[in-house]
Amino acid sequence: MVNILVIQPGFPNEVPYFVRGLARQGAAVYGIGDQPPQAIPEPARAALRDYLQVPNLWKREAVIPALRQWRPDLKIHRIECFWEAAMELAADLREAFKIPGLSPKKTRGFRDKHVMRQLLNQAGVRNPRQAKAESYAQIEQALAHTGYPAIVKPVAGAGSADTYRLNSPEDFEKVKPALKKIQSVVVEEFVTGTEYTFDTISVNGRILFANVERYVPTMLLARSQEHISPMTISLRDLSAPHFQEARKMCETALDTLGLERGFAHMEWFHTDKGEVVFGEIAARPPGGDAGMLMNYTCDFDVYNAYAEAMVHGRINQNIERKYNVAVIFKRAKGNGRISRIEGLVPFRQKWGAHILKEDLLPVGAKRRNWRQTLLSDGYIMLRHPDLATTLEIAGDVADHITLYA
Repeated sequence: MVNILVIQPGFPNEVPYFVRGLARQGAAVYGIGDQPPQAIPEPARAALRDYLQVPNLWKREAVIPALRQWRPDLKIHRIECFWEAAMELAADLREAFKIPGLSPKKTRGFRDKHVMRQLLNQAGVRNPRQAKAESYAQIEQALAHTGYPAIVKPVAGAGSADTYRLNSPEDFEKVKPALKKIQSVVVEEFVTGTEYTFDTISVNGRILFANVERYVPTMLLARSQEHISPMTISLRDLSAPHFQEARKMCETALDTLGLERGFAHMEWFHTDKGEVVFGEIAARPPGGDAGMLMNYTCDFDVYNAYAEAMVHGRINQNIERKYNVAVIFKRAKGNGRISRIEGLVPFRQKWGAHILKEDLLPVGAKRRNWRQTLLSDGYIMLRHPDLATTLEIAGDVADHITLYA
């Protein structure tokens, strides 16, 4: 039996389903984290053989000896990490306990965007022009290299958090206060086009499952303007030439960075000129409830598929792409607590057969900080086999359902 240690098995919100999947595939699953055991969601809590709670998950000098003393007779075979913030911790634990998987050196290629770009450039992958900077003067030098418009973002970050588009020197002056808290940034050429993901489950360097999602609008734009209802659409038909080109590019990225096993989340652009340009990569599943989108696209269980791949090296589920699946995230107008929701009843009457899930904040609930969570004030998920119809229904959610606070 394979013994698997999962870091923070109760967070983020889809991780408990991966934990449950591993147990269902016959693995003995153990957990380590800073959550109290009772705070771990039931799917993970029921699947864990044992759990070590530590006071501070980020103090490696304390976590490593605590793990050694916890179950000295337990041989851990794999360490799984589904949370971007804990990737480096996972690598350090693998190194300390001589467990196979991403090493600290390889993990740096996923976490440090400057290192990632250098490695991919050497492999011939089309990347945005970029430079690393640790001071205002270095940022100005980097902008001279990339030109405007440009993107400034943390060297190690998740998604589009703390990412800024600069159209001019004046924009740079405006974001300087926000950049003070970031020790090291990457300045990149701003690439325009349609933004997609390429998400994979791999074993021994071979992709067993792949999924493509489209961001509407681009993630950076969605994260910068509150009035937008961001959409993520899991696509049914991946036969277009640019998807095939993107797959080859992403396969090269996986090979170059050395991810032979596990989930990978990549982002890329298809420009107006027809060029395919690499965006970013993370050695983890995508966020934003993307697992549900994959499940509804193929009518299968991606959490179980991942677990089967990790435990047995295969995926036996029948995978057929049947639907386009869209999730539309809503942001309330106003501040405070939700006071009313308009447009939901006529939307249900018109499109009810295609609605998969409604998870909007109820009246009386306090608004979430839209800058800190993609989920914002809730979402509606839907599906349809025709992409144009899917976009039409999703557009109705964006344009005609409004939450007020």
